[in-house]
Amino acid sequence: MPNFCAAPNCTRKSTQSDLAFFRFPRDPERCRLWVENCRRADLEEKTPDQLNKHYRLCAKHFEPAMICKTSPYRTVLRDTAIPTIFDLTSHLSNPHSRHRKRIKVLTDEEVQKIKERRLESSLEHLLSKKEKNDSQDGTETNDDVPQLSPHQKELRDFLRSLFEVIVLIGKQNFPLSFQSKQEQESHPVFMSTFHTLMENRINAGDEFLRGKFELASINEEYCPATQQRQLLDICERCVREELLQEVRDSRFFSLVTGELVEFPEGQHIPVFLRFVDQTNTLREEFIEFLSFDGEELSVADKLESHVTKQWGLSMEHCRGQAHAASGVLGSRMKAVATQLMEKYPLAINTPCSTCSLNVHLANSIPLTGVQVVMSVLRKADAFFKASPLLQAELDSAISIYCHNNVEKGNYLKESCRETWTDLHNVFEMAVDLLEPLLLCMDSVHDNEDLKWNDQITSDAYSISEALADFEFIVTLIVLKNALSFTRAFGKNLQGETLDVFFAASSLTAVLHSLHEVTDNVEVYHEFWFEEAVNLATAMEIPVKIPRLFLRKQQAIETLEIQAESFFKEYLTLPVMEYVTQEVKEIFSDNHLKALRCLSLVPAVMGQMKFNTSEEAHAEVFRNDLPQPDTLPAELHCWRIKWKHRGKEVTLPCTIHETLHHSDVKFFPNVNAFLKILASLPVLKHGGGQGEIGQKRLQAYLLDTPVSHRSKNLAVLNINYHVKMDLEEMVERYIKSYPEDEID
Repeated sequence: MPNFCAAPNCTRKSTQSDLAFFRFPRDPERCRLWVENCRRADLEEKTPDQLNKHYRLCAKHFEPAMICKTSPYRTVLRDTAIPTIFDLTSHLSNPHSRHRKRIKVLTDEEVQKIKERRLESSLEHLLSKKEKNDSQDGTETNDDVPQLSPHQKELRDFLRSLFEVIVLIGKQNFPLSFQSKQEQESHPVFMSTFHTLMENRINAGDEFLRGKFELASINEEYCPATQQRQLLDICERCVREELLQEVRDSRFFSLVTGELVEFPEGQHIPVFLRFVDQTNTLREEFIEFLSFDGEELSVADKLESHVTKQWGLSMEHCRGQAHAASGVLGSRMKAVATQLMEKYPLAINTPCSTCSLNVHLANSIPLTGVQVVMSVLRKADAFFKASPLLQAELDSAISIYCHNNVEKGNYLKESCRETWTDLHNVFEMAVDLLEPLLLCMDSVHDNEDLKWNDQITSDAYSISEALADFEFIVTLIVLKNALSFTRAFGKNLQGETLDVFFAASSLTAVLHSLHEVTDNVEVYHEFWFEEAVNLATAMEIPVKIPRLFLRKQQAIETLEIQAESFFKEYLTLPVMEYVTQEVKEIFSDNHLKALRCLSLVPAVMGQMKFNTSEEAHAEVFRNDLPQPDTLPAELHCWRIKWKHRGKEVTLPCTIHETLHHSDVKFFPNVNAFLKILASLPVLKHGGGQGEIGQKRLQAYLLDTPVSHRSKNLAVLNINYHVKMDLEEMVERYIKSYPEDEID
């Protein structure tokens, strides 16, 4: 998207030249001076944040001394730069021209004040220049390009070469280790990555590196481990800053975290930021791995501190958070989300669009039996994905059990080739697959024809032992039935925009069904338990109470308890109560109001016959709008625009399509609403690039053994699409480590 100059009588735009464009400053005083010098009355009504986000001035309006070129690719303004060069009269020679940027007419008193301020500014500039010249004994300097000594130039060239090697290592996911010399001698191939890449540069003709390299016998002598860590740290910070600047420009964002990742230095949690960039493209970018230790309150404080202090963002602009985790981690991240929502109510906690609602609910249930089921299902899926031969073995078992229903068998086979544990009907699938799975696992474990190695047979045995347990079966049946009431609701949440809008209206019916089951749990549990018993009988699995409970029962000498009563008290009732409460908490009032604002999408308005009432739900984001007072009139015009469209105009069906419609820029409040809604983690990514970061993270973890993982290199590898500015890395390194000399 091109930048247009905000100065009167200036028609320059960024796509027509290489001219630099600069944002209005956020500092209120400097911003006021910029606006005053521009002489545009309409800009005086804007806040510094609005001006910084939407308006630019090109370099032609600044004195050359105010502009610094820090690299061939980077031009910046001095901290005190004020625009002073404007054409305020050329429009007068053509009275018939349409002049959109109306120039403010100044009184004589205002003109005199501007002249005095410019005179003071000129005197200060002359005095500072004189003092600078005197301090350098009359030597002339160039303000634009700093004079570097030959040694400084060599140092920068060498740093640039080192950064090129680090960037290559990160992008290609080469292993890099900081082991001792003794360990290096025992792993010469692994330890020579950096050394080998430097040699490649020398062989390619880098004479300066040749001189440096020939003086060193091993890697650490010319680029020690400490230096390598510093280089990696600078690379990572530069890549992160490039992404964070885009988030700041977009203003609103959501936090998304994943499962814990193991590194040599401990467990860390991956953090993504979801936002709509300046080209109206939805993005979900990987930012950093954060260490995960301490209580929930300290984790929440650490996450907030990273967002505000280290990343330079404001949690006041966070509009959503999704923590895709399971088991104990899921419970802890829920507590973290609650802590953040207490401080920032608009940072609503939602499920992640990449995970079905039923899987999210099951993952967050704090019952050991439920977490065992989820873990075993994931292990079984990964087990067969590891080898086509194992997949063929499962297909054979499915064919045996579905010989009377070929259509169902083909459906199960096709689903098993995908990641079926992420489906909305995962528990129905698991019940249908349970007998073929157990048959297949037993066959692999027996290994009569010696097809499988010891690791595979061992894994098959552990999975079969879990499957052939009555507690596993009854828990799976209870999950299947309890979550059947949220299955269609969750599927609609990941459907088209129209489906999501109507899903928000159906929540009352979902909660009513859950309450009805809880109030009549004895009747429902009787049917569910009978279903579990029938399945266990067919698989020749005895019906029994868990061994651990029996041991505790013996310790306290209580009366004997029947299996049906036990599972009702300790499984069915807690599951129903938790699911009901979790659905209420996830879909809070603010969350539902946000989803109902999807009626701003034209296709939804059309389905509603343009009788929508966004004003009632829009209050939740009122303070985020650029012109909230005009919202009712703007929404009315928005409805009329699409209601009376031409027959050849198709209604946009998604937020992504609507944001890219050419006319949306004339509706600033609607535009702001759509961008905020798109950033909510519960909505699917649509036409954005949201899933790319998640997929690259999984690819990095799959391809990289724990011993070879590096948090810094992971950031470079996952974000290899981000522009790597070597000049910026060199500058940042010199500023961060001014005392270091690389010999």
